[in-house]
Amino acid sequence: MAALTTYTLQGGRSSSYGGLGMVGIAFIEKLLNLDDKQKYFIITCGERVHFAYNRVGLTEYFEHRNVENLYLNPPSWYAAQQPDRFRYHLSETVTYLSPRDHLVYTSKGRSFKYDRCVLATGSTASLPLYTSFKDIATTDGVFVYRNISDLDAIIAYAARAEVKHAVVVGGGLLGLEAAKAVYDLETISHVSIINRQAYPLSRQLDADAGEMVLRKIEGMGVQVLTNCSPAQQLTRPATDGSGNKVFTGFTLQDGTTHEADLVIYAIGIKPRDELAQASGIECHPRGGIVVDDNLQTSAPDVYAIGECASWKGNYYGLIAPGIEMADILSFNLTETDSHAPRKMNAPDLSTKLKLMGVDVASFGDFFADKRMTIKTQAATAAFDGTFPGKVVDPAQALVEITTAAGTSATPLIPKRGGRNGNEPIKCLVYNDPFSSTYKKYIFTADGKYLLGGMMIGDVSDFVKLVAIVKKKKALDVPPSQFIIGAKKEGDDDGGDLDDDAQVCSCHNVSKGDIVKRVKGGDCTTIGDLKKKTKVGTGCGGCMPLVTNIFNAEMKRAGYVLNTNICPHFAMARVDLFNVIKVRKLRTFGEVMTTVGIDKNAIGCEICKPAIGSILSSLYNEPIMKPEHHQNQDTNDRFMANIQRNGTFSVVPRIAAGEITPEGLIAIGQVAKKYNLYTKITGGQRIDMFGAMKDDLPSIWEELNDAGFESGQAYGKSLRTVKSCVGTTWCRYGVGDSVGLAVQLEQRYRGVRSPHKFKGGVSGCVRECAEAQSKDFGVIATDKGWNIFVGGNGGANPRHAELFAKDVPPSRVIRILDRFLAYYIMTADRLQRTARWIENMEGGIEKLRQVILEDSLGICAELDAIMTNIVNTYEDEWANAVKDPAKRQQFKQFVNTTERRPQAELIAERGQYRPADWPKSSAGLKITPDQLKTPKSEWTWVTVAQKGDMALSELGTTSVAVKYGDTQLAVYHVPKRGFYATQQMCPHRRAFVLDHGIIGDTPSGELYVSCPLHKRNFTLTDGTCLSDPDYEILAFEARANDADDIEVLLPPVNDIDAVLGTDKWLVRQAESEALGLNEATQVEMVGINGHSVASHEEQGGCASSACGDKRLEW
Repeated sequence: MAALTTYTLQGGRSSSYGGLGMVGIAFIEKLLNLDDKQKYFIITCGERVHFAYNRVGLTEYFEHRNVENLYLNPPSWYAAQQPDRFRYHLSETVTYLSPRDHLVYTSKGRSFKYDRCVLATGSTASLPLYTSFKDIATTDGVFVYRNISDLDAIIAYAARAEVKHAVVVGGGLLGLEAAKAVYDLETISHVSIINRQAYPLSRQLDADAGEMVLRKIEGMGVQVLTNCSPAQQLTRPATDGSGNKVFTGFTLQDGTTHEADLVIYAIGIKPRDELAQASGIECHPRGGIVVDDNLQTSAPDVYAIGECASWKGNYYGLIAPGIEMADILSFNLTETDSHAPRKMNAPDLSTKLKLMGVDVASFGDFFADKRMTIKTQAATAAFDGTFPGKVVDPAQALVEITTAAGTSATPLIPKRGGRNGNEPIKCLVYNDPFSSTYKKYIFTADGKYLLGGMMIGDVSDFVKLVAIVKKKKALDVPPSQFIIGAKKEGDDDGGDLDDDAQVCSCHNVSKGDIVKRVKGGDCTTIGDLKKKTKVGTGCGGCMPLVTNIFNAEMKRAGYVLNTNICPHFAMARVDLFNVIKVRKLRTFGEVMTTVGIDKNAIGCEICKPAIGSILSSLYNEPIMKPEHHQNQDTNDRFMANIQRNGTFSVVPRIAAGEITPEGLIAIGQVAKKYNLYTKITGGQRIDMFGAMKDDLPSIWEELNDAGFESGQAYGKSLRTVKSCVGTTWCRYGVGDSVGLAVQLEQRYRGVRSPHKFKGGVSGCVRECAEAQSKDFGVIATDKGWNIFVGGNGGANPRHAELFAKDVPPSRVIRILDRFLAYYIMTADRLQRTARWIENMEGGIEKLRQVILEDSLGICAELDAIMTNIVNTYEDEWANAVKDPAKRQQFKQFVNTTERRPQAELIAERGQYRPADWPKSSAGLKITPDQLKTPKSEWTWVTVAQKGDMALSELGTTSVAVKYGDTQLAVYHVPKRGFYATQQMCPHRRAFVLDHGIIGDTPSGELYVSCPLHKRNFTLTDGTCLSDPDYEILAFEARANDADDIEVLLPPVNDIDAVLGTDKWLVRQAESEALGLNEATQVEMVGINGHSVASHEEQGGCASSACGDKRLEW
């Protein structure tokens, strides 16, 4: 006896596994793929010399005689596996396992310690009672049809000169496969099939369909004996001295003799449960290792999958149920830390094969009509008292229809004596003997649901019909269209299939899997597709449709629309999002270096905020971190909305508009202290206008102390969730709209997105919160909540669309989470949800499939994105207030505590506001020749210290300084140095350029983008790149050895005469003198001291964007 070697695995990572067949290798692949934490070290034993091969394609072996052509994975795949994760042993059989000791023993005298043991020992062929495997071993010419060894033996024996007539016992799927195999052997001149049923394929087809297959087989010259079985196997002694017997035929049950030279038994399978029985594991009396819904056997930590497993008294000889078991078990062994275990459900037994040259398919509940006939008879007998011998419970005889929504229709009791009564099902049958085409589709009696069916000849609709049955969705076409509907020209490319429609049932590959691989560039050939998805490597019957889908998607992928986000990146926002997410890029610099066109570019006012938003959506780090601060537009940069006079507005969050009297008082006190203009917004919040930049941290601090936080009114993020009072007060309310709105606003606060988004919650259908005009809206019904999406007001208002109806309260947030996460992932920059849905291929219906049905399989990813954002929220105001260095960045001028007003304030209705801009203004160029002092006489003036600018090599920095009465902006660009310009943008005479984003052109020219209307001025000479009517003064700047920041400037009096703040303030108009309406028109004083005419024909800003259309909000 061989010595016993015990293998103990380190770290407790062990999973022994018996079996290396189709189900076994599927389980191994899935477990390796899902086991990201590398919890398991897998050891498997295969009793044969071959790697796992496609047993469904055995018949093909007769053509090429090369087993490697059937391998599911090439030998190189096994060699490439990490030895500390997966090891395999060929030609070694597991002979016993000890559940108590968690040990597996093998035929080579070894043992392996396991934490989990998975049995996938498959099945063997069933044999009639008159013979046995022992008898077969000593009888020449008797075979089964199960593996490569069987086929090699059949081929070798059929090559003998005396072997001419082959007989197959069994007319099922395997029997017809075997018959076709020997039919194609050149040495076999006659083939016969013995079938105990009246027609072949009796487990898949009804009598009419089976009769059609029978006629096709007989038409090939194959003899089919039906309604008969062999009673005895006939033999003669072998003449070669071996002592064996030689098969010569059968004695049939009617006493006749059927002579033959070779027999193949194909009457079914028998689970290989002998290992389990020897190890004391429970097995079913009819065969198979008993497993529960988790696929666990009676032994702890021992599981069984595939044909060896008996679930609820059934074992399955098809590949698809085994693959489903592999799916379930691999998931449960790796994914249940944060997810409920998957359970085994009744498997799909749909099949589509080409047998004896005939295309045959069955799907869904293809024998529903047979069972319904039995149930109808039982119901009739129960109610008329004619059931002999026992009492029948009428409740057991009722027929119940389950709809797609999961609710049961009223039990239907067929009327006695009539086929047109309340029949629970109806069938449509098409029987064409001329083309040998048969179709039988079974529907519910109202024709709304397809239950199952079978097809002979034309099986092109198989995939679509299986998908319809699985989804249990109501049909949108009449049943007759499934039979007589016009067939479209050309090959079916699956265009009308949903992405989650199963295309390959053997390996559970969906259309979406193929589309995803093609779009992702992973597969550019059918070979690549097979290798990556396993599609077509089972029975192969799916390949015509798979090929058509693949070709159609490749064609679609050939046209590329240029949607580049800006000149710095050759991709659209959605692609940038995916790249940043997949590559885990965390800063703008990393993004530029990784995927930018010019790795050294600094970006622009288009890509910086867009990428900043993406980074916030993925990682939600504080936006004032140096590496992120440079990306922000002015509002996000200073966490307040910049107004037309350069001051800011402050909006604290008031979730759902609910506020206490103390909160109202606190806001009033802050507004009064800082002389702020206040207004109630349309989103049920209080806006405070006119805050100086220096005061922002103090205002936030006082609001924080009163219990308020940032309302993010400045960002491309959630603005508000508006609500009515709902059941809190309203006599009509049916839902707690205030409570849900507060919950939603607290959840989505700070969520950055491609554009701003708003929500609304109404407590009843009276819709007082106007939820249907919001990006998402929720309206209470007596059954739950109706969810609407894609609405907005503004310049292009859009009514929201009903997305989901009567949603339980517990599911509302999850649906909205996924909706917003998908919007964040896929929308274009500055695209509201309304336009996003309008531009989406498939529109609202596609969105429902993605969010409600998980058609793309990404809902888990969407959940993770939103969970991360929610869990990493911090109040941005509080973050800034608590950090003295960050507070320093809010000074108006870094070189003085002096403040300068940005525009003249006028009193109106008891509050102060800035004087109005004119409706139009002339262009204005401020050039060096307007200065009296020649540049050769300018001097270097220290305007700030390096410490004043919060310099960082991770991004640009800019500040404002005061020089005399002139305001200057000073900029720092890493690796490029210091620059300076005037602070005033000449377009609207606003002192705001230090707030603008610094960018560069494709040629590397640096510029600053005015935050108000996005006019871009170069930092070297002040040229306006976006409007030739404007120009500013630019100055040389540098840092000396003492860390002083110096700017080359003319004398104070000279520069003040050109750029002085007092000179360019927007002032209240001399209304009476100019004949203008007081408080609505102002006088603009030009460079020469004269008034600038306010006529539209003089140019200026006519569009709402006042500049770059791409930046219009």
